[in-house]
Amino acid sequence: MPLGAQPRGRRGTVEEPYSPLNLRLALALFGMVVCAILAALLFRAGWTVPGWLLAAWSVAAAADIVVIQLRRRARARDEAGRKHSLFE
Repeated sequence: MPLGAQPRGRRGTVEEPYSPLNLRLALALFGMVVCAILAALLFRAGWTVPGWLLAAWSVAAAADIVVIQLRRRARARDEAGRKHSLFE
């Protein structure tokens, strides 16, 4: 999987990107925090299986955050300092 600003051969352009990276980042951060908090609460309550499932989802969200950050850096290099709103 390429980690550039946008995968090659996709329909998006610079004006209309393939994926709203800032929105994806915000949602992944929210998911990671919520899953981690709920996993900790479930572990405290003694429910280990659901706690491990939520911990795994939290780790998956952290991996997604790393990929999103790599794509945001590539986009920043390609576009030379252009600022983006949450939805682009």
